[in-house]
Amino acid sequence: MESFGLQIVKLIRAVIAHMSRIAYRIAPPVLRIALAVPFFKSGLTKWDGFLSLAPTAQFLFESEFQLHLFGHAYAMPFPDILAYADGVGEIVLPILLVVGFATRFSALGLLVMTGVIELVVPEGWANFHLPWASMAIAIIALGPGPLSLDGLLARWFGKSAQVKET
Repeated sequence: MESFGLQIVKLIRAVIAHMSRIAYRIAPPVLRIALAVPFFKSGLTKWDGFLSLAPTAQFLFESEFQLHLFGHAYAMPFPDILAYADGVGEIVLPILLVVGFATRFSALGLLVMTGVIELVVPEGWANFHLPWASMAIAIIALGPGPLSLDGLLARWFGKSAQVKET
């Protein structure tokens, strides 16, 4: 018969294993949504209509946003192109992230955007940029999780490939 201490250890391990299985399903979509929301909200402010960039977005990239590098501030290169690319990225990438399609690439795109934002607004690193970067890196590391379009496609194509082999 097992000792009481050994039974407690087995119970704790079983509880931890159960929590891990639940977290494996819940953590990726929660991370995806948490990272997508601030970018999507910002993206909504960049447009006046379908593919019509708001004048304020263009103004920000032309006049207000500057890159802070090596102790100096520099004007944004190609501000009109960057404003448009930013507006598209802040809408498309969060949508892809939420549904879990091209998840790691979407997270990488938002990580790059976070890096650029850090160069433009360096004082925001602790409150915004560090958590965003952490979430993006976690999504890249963990992947989309089973509750995602990527996961569904992987299961579907994985099963169809097995059926064709037999």
